[in-house]
Amino acid sequence: MIMPNENIKKKLKNVNQFKIDENDDIVDLIQSLKDTGFNAKRLALACEIYKEMIEDKKCIKFFGLAGALVPAGMQRVIHDFVEEGFIDILVTTGASLTHDIAETLGYHHLQGEVKIDDYELHKQDLNRIYDVYLPNKVYEGIEDYVSNLDIPDENMPVSSFLKLLGDQLPDNENSILKICAKKNVPIFCPAFTDSGLALQLGFHHQNLNLNHFKDMLKMVDLAWDAKQAGVCIIGGGVPKNFILQSLQFCPNSAKYAIQITMDRPEQGGLSGATFQEAISWGKVSQEAKFSTVISDATIALPLILWFLKKSKKNS
Repeated sequence: MIMPNENIKKKLKNVNQFKIDENDDIVDLIQSLKDTGFNAKRLALACEIYKEMIEDKKCIKFFGLAGALVPAGMQRVIHDFVEEGFIDILVTTGASLTHDIAETLGYHHLQGEVKIDDYELHKQDLNRIYDVYLPNKVYEGIEDYVSNLDIPDENMPVSSFLKLLGDQLPDNENSILKICAKKNVPIFCPAFTDSGLALQLGFHHQNLNLNHFKDMLKMVDLAWDAKQAGVCIIGGGVPKNFILQSLQFCPNSAKYAIQITMDRPEQGGLSGATFQEAISWGKVSQEAKFSTVISDATIALPLILWFLKKSKKNS
């Protein structure tokens, strides 16, 4: 909410010079950060908003996930958001799902360094994602798995295929696809063909024509039926737009909104666009509680999950 111009001084309060006690836990930390400034305060506000979303039994929680979170080691974090019931609808990228499948099948992303000879990596069949490496053999293993998939309906929606895929994947305690299938949390992937997984599917199942339009209409129906809508956007991109454009055409725009991004709004890109801007489109309610945290999601997201799990245990 934007602070009204009148009586601003009356609404101001002292910044808390908080301290960390050896007996403090994550809830104590976040509650202390609420009275600080900058992104520390916004992180605390995001935690409180997400907690309120969970406690609002009418709220449908839309979660948009973009970026290389799984390669960085955040697969179990996303898994636990789903397992704990903190996500009702997941919208993500094909890349996120490709990396999730790699880990689910028993392959691993490898820790490395940024300052290295990338041509030498290429010669050794290693692909770099900043300071994480992925061997080519991982993609070969995914391809072997994909080529043997039994796909009963070649024209099913992408979300239905991802449910099928989650059901068929081997058991894995970290898998996002697997836990979503188990919990009946739908996964939407509006740019699915922009991924290694989709390329391999296209090569080996050339009659496959997954239906993106049915998913678009299904997403609008889910948004329309939501009595209250809450959104958490990690990284922006296509998942952010897919969620917000669905809310734009519904009677209830988002009541709660959180985003974690490193992008700026000045260039007009959606990933850095503010929630105030989204109000002009009718995607976010003018009465909404919202917080944008300018942070690397690999830092902020585990803290939010930790806070939510601890709060749930204490309630």
